[in-house]
Amino acid sequence: MSTYTQILYQIVYSTKHREPSLIKENRSELYKYIWGILKNKKCHLYRINGVEDHLHIVTHIHPSVALAALVKDIKIASSTFIKEKGLFTEFSGWQDGYGAFTYSFSSKNDLIKYVKNQEAHHKTITYREELIALLEEHGVEFDEKYLE
Repeated sequence: MSTYTQILYQIVYSTKHREPSLIKENRSELYKYIWGILKNKKCHLYRINGVEDHLHIVTHIHPSVALAALVKDIKIASSTFIKEKGLFTEFSGWQDGYGAFTYSFSSKNDLIKYVKNQEAHHKTITYREELIALLEEHGVEFDEKYLE
């Protein structure tokens, strides 16, 4: 028997200390690079977007890929890429943790639209407020001291 899965993830993580270092002009190059990482790991990218201090990735993860290992690989490789290319001069790295949330496949289009509209969304809400809302929406217990 083959393995069949359909697990839609939204992965969210920020720059170290939430530094607003991801300048808009170079984000698309970073997104293409991350897409390449996902593609090489047989994951399907539906949408990637973000603002100055964090990223959202909407993806289906291949059954042979562990979520934590994937996020670690993306962070390490993209940090190296950013520094080698000089994409974001103020970038000092990614935060230690991440958020990962699952969605029903029927929510895919709404989720893609949400991630696509990050610029407009963050005119009214901070990353911290957004992350707390995501954690609460998904019933994830958290300690606010780790959100700083």
